Amino acid sequence: MYMQIVKQADISIPDIVLALKAGKTLVYPTETCYGLGCDATNQVAIEHIFEIKHRQRNKPMLVVAADISLMMEYVVWDETLQKIADRYWPGPVTVVVQAQGRLLPLGVVGEDGTLAFRITKHPLAAELSRSLDAPIVSTSANIASLESPYDISSIVSMYGGAEMQPDIIIDAGELPYESPSTVVRVKDGRMRVLRQGEIVVKL
Repeated sequence: MYMQIVKQADISIPDIVLALKAGKTLVYPTETCYGLGCDATNQVAIEHIFEIKHRQRNKPMLVVAADISLMMEYVVWDETLQKIADRYWPGPVTVVVQAQGRLLPLGVVGEDGTLAFRITKHPLAAELSRSLDAPIVSTSANIASLESPYDISSIVSMYGGAEMQPDIIIDAGELPYESPSTVVRVKDGRMRVLRQGEIVVKL
């Protein structure tokens, strides 16, 4: 396989969106580290990401979207979720919530029927999601058990000899180190913190 590396200044959003619609996988900058993603509605592309990362199949991957309108059809929306949306999005707060049926594939929807997502504040990730008109998978762009990457050389050395590689890498230079997102679960109108990040969620 061959990884196509493109400088962020040189990318064409329509071309990247066409690649995502065709099932390609993408390394792209996020508000934390480099993310590995694809069209979150494409089961085949999601399977490829599990293979690229050597990720356990029972560990679903979170998705990001440009705004809540792109997510409302996929999750059970309630008042608690709306409060989080009003106060903390876009931003690094990830919510685990009941998915709406099986509209999104397994791999982003867990075996327990939940889905993890956030509304991203990263301008490129948001633009890709908005142009695709769908959420995008956003898992850290590392092989499982290795460090999350903040620069392109780490990604290239990690995947250089790998059998399965990402299709496209967007090179945004070295990213500033940021804490992981805060992760909360919303169930039956109640919120529980699963991972404390930089943002302290208070409702």
